[in-house]
Amino acid sequence: MATTTEANVNGEVVPVVEKLGELSVAEQEVVTFSSPSTSEASTPGTPETSVSSQPQYNFIPFEPHPGYPKSRISIVNRFIDQPREVRVAVIGGGLSGILAGVLLPAKVPNIKLTIYEKNHDFGGTWLENVYPGVRCDIPSHVYQSTFEPKLDWSDQFAGGAEIRDYWQGVAKKYNVYQYARFHTKVEGLNWNDSESVWEVTIKNLQTGETTTEKADSVITAIGRFNAWKLPDYPGIADYKGILRHASHWDSSFDPSGKAVAVIGNGASGIQLVANLQPSVARLDHYARNPTWIAASWAGDVRQAGPQPYSEEQIALFKSDPDAYLKFRKDMEDNYWRRFNAFFRGSKDSTELRERFTQIMHERLAKKPELIEHIAPDFSPNCRRLTPGPGYLEAISEPNVEYIRTRIRRFTETGIETEDGVERKVDAIFCATGANVSQVIPFPVVAKGKNLQDAWNPELKGKSDEHHGFPYTYLGVATPGFPNLFFLQGPHGTGPSGTVPHSTETQLTLLAKILRKVGREGIKSIVPSRKAADDFVEYSDAFFSSTVLTDNCSSWYNGGRPGARIHGIWPGSAGHLTAVRQNPRWEDWEYEYLGETGNRFQWYLGNGWTSREADPQSDMTPYLRRPGEKVELRDVHESWWNLP
Repeated sequence: MATTTEANVNGEVVPVVEKLGELSVAEQEVVTFSSPSTSEASTPGTPETSVSSQPQYNFIPFEPHPGYPKSRISIVNRFIDQPREVRVAVIGGGLSGILAGVLLPAKVPNIKLTIYEKNHDFGGTWLENVYPGVRCDIPSHVYQSTFEPKLDWSDQFAGGAEIRDYWQGVAKKYNVYQYARFHTKVEGLNWNDSESVWEVTIKNLQTGETTTEKADSVITAIGRFNAWKLPDYPGIADYKGILRHASHWDSSFDPSGKAVAVIGNGASGIQLVANLQPSVARLDHYARNPTWIAASWAGDVRQAGPQPYSEEQIALFKSDPDAYLKFRKDMEDNYWRRFNAFFRGSKDSTELRERFTQIMHERLAKKPELIEHIAPDFSPNCRRLTPGPGYLEAISEPNVEYIRTRIRRFTETGIETEDGVERKVDAIFCATGANVSQVIPFPVVAKGKNLQDAWNPELKGKSDEHHGFPYTYLGVATPGFPNLFFLQGPHGTGPSGTVPHSTETQLTLLAKILRKVGREGIKSIVPSRKAADDFVEYSDAFFSSTVLTDNCSSWYNGGRPGARIHGIWPGSAGHLTAVRQNPRWEDWEYEYLGETGNRFQWYLGNGWTSREADPQSDMTPYLRRPGEKVELRDVHESWWNLP
């Protein structure tokens, strides 16, 4: 038994226990902890007793010993596992943006996510590119997420529409559409230093209205090949025929019997030539740079025609998960084993050159003289390899002229080259790629600096802040621009491995950063200049021994032979995965919530976890059934399973 009186404590009348007798366990009250506001800064909340028929007890909160040290900070009344809301803006709704919409909400508690996409739907390059023959040159079963396999791909190398449908299907299944803002183009980012937020300037492409919204963090997922552009040849505005970029195809155009020109021999140009040649009267193919035409990427042989999966194969995949898993693992494993071919003088690189040269001789049998114009003097893999099924056969046909002479200008009726020859055509298709410099296509301003200027190769050397290339820390962030992260941007993928896997691991790293920001009361996080400098120095040392630094123009070097390699990771895909698994938090600089600057004030909160405040919670999730097999490497590793 116990008796109580009342006392005034901090202006509040509370019951005071004067005498506590012997109580059974059943008679003792259950004490819970009130759920505090995440923004409240005060002394720890007072435990509240649950409503029951038993007597309620409380205790006088005695003052600490007068000799105990006085702290300059107050306790923030929040649980350590109660993260603040983090507003995250993702720019882009392609493969990377979709995966961000799937993984970030699952991995970052209390995230408020917005995905800005200029188009009417998800899909990115597979939504925009509809030119004849558009397809992935990576096998369908490799170019998909690791956690959402499609068992019924129609072809070994799926067409663009089927790939688009797959990724949109992933977005639907995981409800990514709830985060999307379609028809919305980001036109600028401005860092508000007083609030530690990004001000995102957006334009509604349907209404033309421009507004500004705020985000705690921004992730750019704009893709490597998204910002397509027409070439800037003199007279291009004078041309009277049909003029299109491959990424802006007019699906109503009928090429039958027409004279056409295709400029560029990258992946899209090669696909266009192979698919237009059979139906046009004449095709002029302007190819400024030689390129290797590979038989395959990783042993998966490409053919000019469709390579459909049989009904029996698809049925097997659906009925036998073990058979499908083995099939996919065997195929995808090949993409992790091709790293050695990137090293100058390696056996694999030498064998690739010999094999590709032989294949190109065989496939150019009708016009053997072309081999000297097409075969490069640089090593395979200096530029991204392009299998190009049917391409060499197409340019060997009589109705195709392969033109290496540089273009002087466009005329009203065609194209004039530097030798003075004008070739008249009904349509010109530019497969001239996109903005491979990876300079952000809109102003990004923080602390008086514009990231566009800092990375612009034309401004290199103007000052110490004008790097002239994508200057980053591990391809994830850049000094001077807090809370700004890059997804599949500079150094985004390894020379080996697969794009979906790399995107997922990079998002997992970004999720770790955002969790840290949300749980530790970090208002800004930015890599140090020293860490970024060291990464650039390492990258330069690594790439110097690879064929990527041969004399070629590629998106690896921003289309500038001899320029720094920034389009790919300095190491294997496995190497990149290892780096992303364990963040080096010491390489970052932080600013914390509150005026004191104490890094633990907000983070450690009131000293409790939310689970401890819930009498129904499981406080021992780490315990297992007797005899259950335990993977010791996973013991106590789950970030989401605090006691």
